[in-house]
Amino acid sequence: MSRYRSLLAFSWAMAALAAVTAVGLIVDERVVLGAPVWFKPFKFAVSFAAYGLTLAWMLSRRPAPGRLGDRAAHVVVVSGLIEMAVITGQALRGRRSHFNVETPLDRGLFIVMGLTIVALWTATLVIAVLLFRARLGDRATTWAIRLGLLIALAGLALGGLMLMPTPEQQADGLRTAVGAHSVGVPDGGPAMPVTGWNTTGGDLRIPHFVGMHALQALPLLLYGIEALAGRFARLRDARVRLRLVLVAAGFLTGLLAVVTWQALRGQALVRPDAATLTALAALAAATGLATYAALRRRTATPAPGLTAPSPTLTTESPA
Repeated sequence: MSRYRSLLAFSWAMAALAAVTAVGLIVDERVVLGAPVWFKPFKFAVSFAAYGLTLAWMLSRRPAPGRLGDRAAHVVVVSGLIEMAVITGQALRGRRSHFNVETPLDRGLFIVMGLTIVALWTATLVIAVLLFRARLGDRATTWAIRLGLLIALAGLALGGLMLMPTPEQQADGLRTAVGAHSVGVPDGGPAMPVTGWNTTGGDLRIPHFVGMHALQALPLLLYGIEALAGRFARLRDARVRLRLVLVAAGFLTGLLAVVTWQALRGQALVRPDAATLTALAALAAATGLATYAALRRRTATPAPGLTAPSPTLTTESPA
């Protein structure tokens, strides 16, 4: 990982910013749209710290590092720094950062944030292409990284749904805001603790979170499987580990689809209707059956030595 010093330095900087904004949460009583003014900078700082560390670890798995990977990593860092500068600056001003077009300055900053996200998504796509062209360890590790990146790219792209103007904003002539986290209700209403997700309507931050954190979830799941392999002989089989990674990726993809569908229907995560519960039950049943099949199916190939992913990956999401 030491080759990708820019990503590592970025992650340390974001960890330091998370500590500073955590203090802000305690000492600053200002509120923006019902949430503490430093809540969003804190969540984004934690998420970017995890994002940088994860990408540095993934890129370090390549047997032949190249300039394109280095440049893509630099783009991620620069994009993330600009994004966090805007979010933190708006917090200092006591203003919302996302969707805010109330003044020329607010509008300009929001446009800059949009451009940085496009750059970050593109750089992540380049990294994904590079990692699809390389062997990153055994097959289970390779596919945990590749599929995690693909689902994360989908989660990032789903963030674009938040840019769609609400009917209220259109009626107002888009004078103060363009886009929203919530569907069916205004932003800033009752929210879940910790995450801040809306509890009275749909919230598009949820699929954004689920998709993005497949980036860490799949390698961490594989690490857990390999940690258990010493106690359960079945998990020592390389093909079994690969199958379990594929099952987990299928589950995360299905979950991403369900929570996106739920949010777009204006339904709160904590208030699922019968259709949502049926979809979740079907997904759970399919995942359970696939897991059983992955563990039961016999293979003739003995397991090679285990290559465990790094246990230092962490998860948290911008919202």
